[in-house]
Amino acid sequence: MLFGSPRSYMLLSVAAAVATIVLKTWAWHLTGSVGLLSDAMESGVNLVAALGAFWALTLAAKPADRRHHYGHFKAEYFSSGLESVLIVVAALAISHAAIGRLQEPQPLEQLGIGLAISLLATALNGLVAWVLLKAAKRFHSITLRADAHHLLTDVWTSTGVVVGIGLVKLTGWTILDPLIAIAVAVNIIITGWKMLHETASGLLDRSLPEEEQHQLEQLLAARTTDEIRFHALRTRVAGSRRFVSLHVLVPGSWTVQQGHDLCEQLEQEIATTLTRTHVLTHLEPIEDPSSWDDQNFRWEQG
Repeated sequence: MLFGSPRSYMLLSVAAAVATIVLKTWAWHLTGSVGLLSDAMESGVNLVAALGAFWALTLAAKPADRRHHYGHFKAEYFSSGLESVLIVVAALAISHAAIGRLQEPQPLEQLGIGLAISLLATALNGLVAWVLLKAAKRFHSITLRADAHHLLTDVWTSTGVVVGIGLVKLTGWTILDPLIAIAVAVNIIITGWKMLHETASGLLDRSLPEEEQHQLEQLLAARTTDEIRFHALRTRVAGSRRFVSLHVLVPGSWTVQQGHDLCEQLEQEIATTLTRTHVLTHLEPIEDPSSWDDQNFRWEQG
């Protein structure tokens, strides 16, 4: 990998956003296309979002302290929420410009060089998005993933703009230019809504994804015997971190050392299976009826 932390990847995103803003603004200046203007404005959103993401990742990297015992990992959700709002704002601005051009269509100029510059910017965004997606998987970062998907959306919308402007050049139908810009705005709003939904889910302490939840349940099932049982399984995701808690039931005749050793082994197995996971176990005597009072907790939470 080129970089050693999520923040370093966000600096790459910032640099790419600056470069694409320059290129796309240049293309818009040459052609006068409102479609290319909308593309340039989305890159402006990319820059502000990347700067916000860098701040969020810096905060999320801070260790736990007296006021934040579980760390600052949820700061990543503020970044993705900000990016969602900015995307919608950009879409509204694009729509406003496009409607004005619909009312007063204008001829486009120097389309050949303008489209070439836009394609160069699109290729740059595609490369950076690919790098960020690989980094997001490596670091389990919602911020990197959100920024990568935003850049990929930019790639597809830019491609659509280039194709549309190419059609204007071939057909002479200048009305296609603002219609393309409006289509870009609609696509951006859909992307923003999806990101906002994911952000809200994270802030509401959603449980682990189904695949990881299944892995966890299989691990516990393999450990279950007549003497060892588990219940009150709770999981949540906070940014790049996962939290798992459960009750471990063992014979009351076991020594404290025996129970401690079992919990230590179990916590290590879970942390190895699900990386970046903090595990909390609670030991209970299996013969005590009160130990079973909350055995259905996981299902009660929905």
